[in-house]
Amino acid sequence: MKDNKQVVDKKDNTADEEKKVNPKRKNVFEDYDCDNLELTMPTLLKAGVHFGHQKSRKNPKMSDFIYTTRNNINIIDLAKTVDLAKEALDFLASVKKSGKQILFVGTKKQARNLVVDVAEYTGNPFVVDRWLGGTFTNFKNIRSRARYMLRLQDQIAKGDVKKYTKLEQMKKIEEAEKLQKRMGGIAEMKELPGAIFVTDVEADKLAVREANIVGVPVVALVDTNVNPEGITYPIPANDDALSSLTLMLAYVCKTLR
Repeated sequence: MKDNKQVVDKKDNTADEEKKVNPKRKNVFEDYDCDNLELTMPTLLKAGVHFGHQKSRKNPKMSDFIYTTRNNINIIDLAKTVDLAKEALDFLASVKKSGKQILFVGTKKQARNLVVDVAEYTGNPFVVDRWLGGTFTNFKNIRSRARYMLRLQDQIAKGDVKKYTKLEQMKKIEEAEKLQKRMGGIAEMKELPGAIFVTDVEADKLAVREANIVGVPVVALVDTNVNPEGITYPIPANDDALSSLTLMLAYVCKTLR
């Protein structure tokens, strides 16, 4: 079992190395068969959603979500994954119905492309570079910077920066590129979202912390090595393997499309 977990992770990381975050890359979910996608234990099992981490890395607070341990690897209880995923998806559907946005967060390497894809497929904002401190707790300032970025991009597109020296033009272009990388995914987020979806609680714990502070509900995949406290709607699942991430986000696409 240990070897199976390692093979899945190695394969997925290799695939991600070949697919950098690229706005021209085809969206994975455009051709995904969401119509025939069912939230069942066999489907989850096939995608490796049940593979947790080594027993030594287990977070004690995840004990209720672990079915057993095999070859020193914690195995996630997929029956609970099904039940909790249904609850989380119903909540996300209610957020969409209310007209609020859902912010998708996934800064871990193998999740970035998928997070961009699910956000764009469902028409929602995203963060894949790194979480900017204050995105929620100092939203007014973040929103001001985003508006500045959009104005700067518009000036560059219209050629308005040509009135400056070449050095000044270069600096403005570099600034726009830097801002785009950091906050391009939240440029159109004009208010705090109705929920935040996190693909890795440990990697993006600052996002979870800020969401808790301002009262934004958190939906998140929780692997066996994380602390599920602070997660409003936890979904026990392998948060490393590309196959597991793709499937879990496909359920979100089906719910929000």
